[in-house]
Amino acid sequence: MSRPLPIALVQAPPRLATDPLSGFTEDVEGVLARFPQTRLIVYPELHLCGIDGPAVQSENQLQAAAEPLDGPRVKQLAELAGDLGIWLLPGTVCERGEGGELFNTALAFSPQGQLVAHYRKIFPWRPFEPYVPGDRFVVADLPEIGRIGFAICYDAWFPEVARHLAWMGAEVIINPVMTTSVDRAQELVIAQANAIVNQVYVVSVNTAGPIGTGRSVVVDPEGRIRVQSSDSGPAVLTDVLDLDDVTRVRAFGTAGLNRMWDQFTDTDVPLDLPLYDGRLDPRRWRIADR
Repeated sequence: MSRPLPIALVQAPPRLATDPLSGFTEDVEGVLARFPQTRLIVYPELHLCGIDGPAVQSENQLQAAAEPLDGPRVKQLAELAGDLGIWLLPGTVCERGEGGELFNTALAFSPQGQLVAHYRKIFPWRPFEPYVPGDRFVVADLPEIGRIGFAICYDAWFPEVARHLAWMGAEVIINPVMTTSVDRAQELVIAQANAIVNQVYVVSVNTAGPIGTGRSVVVDPEGRIRVQSSDSGPAVLTDVLDLDDVTRVRAFGTAGLNRMWDQFTDTDVPLDLPLYDGRLDPRRWRIADR
C-alpha cells in the first residue's frame, strides 16, 4: 500500500507585509501550473510578513502586520486554497492574539478552503525575535494521506518538539524557516537528526537570498536527503512523499535495525527526568493512532 503526498517547497524571498495578497496568489497559481500534480505547497517562515527598512523599525512593522486568525488575510488564504483545491501552507504570519500578543504562527489550509490548523512558534529566537511563545504542539490530519506536525525555524533546535510531534502521530514535520545567518549547515544536520531519531519525514523550507540562506531540504524517515536546493537562490523543490515509508521504518527499524518506538515494555520501571520535573513512563511510550 502507498500513501503518496506530492509536495512543492517554494524557496523564495519574503513578500512585504504591505503588499497585496494578489501577488502571492499569482505565485501559488504559477507553481501549480508548473507542477499540476502537487497536493501540498509549503512556503518559508514569515513569507507574507516581510519588512523593509532599518532593523530598529522591524518590531513596529511586525506589530503593524499582525492580524487575528479571523482577519482578512486568513480569509483570503482560505479562499485561495479552496479555489485551487490544494493543501496550502503559506509559511508563517504575524498573528495578533486574543490578548494583543504578537505570535509567529504557521497556518494550514485544506482543499475545502478551511483553516484546519495553526501553530504558534514555541521557541522564538531570543533575544532577536519579539514574539510571545506558543504553548502547545500541533498536528493536523490530511484525510486518506496521513498526519503532519508543525515546527517553526528555531523550534528544530529543541528535540522535545520533534519528539512530541512524532508521539502525537506526525509522519511529516513541516519546518518553515527564515534563516539569515551562518548556521544553516547545522540546521541541515538537525533536520536529519530529527528525522532519524523520530522516524519521520522532515520538510525544511528556508527563505531565499538576498535575505535568507536557502538550502531547503526534504529528509526521509531514515535520515536520507531526498531533495535539496544547492544554494540561496529562488527555487521550487518537488517530491512525492510516501507516508507508508514511515510505517515501514517504524515496523522494521532504521536500517532494518533500530525500533526506538518499541523500546519499552509495560513492565519497565518509569525513568525520572529531572530536567522536566517529570518522568518517562513506558506505558505512555506509544505513538498516537492517526
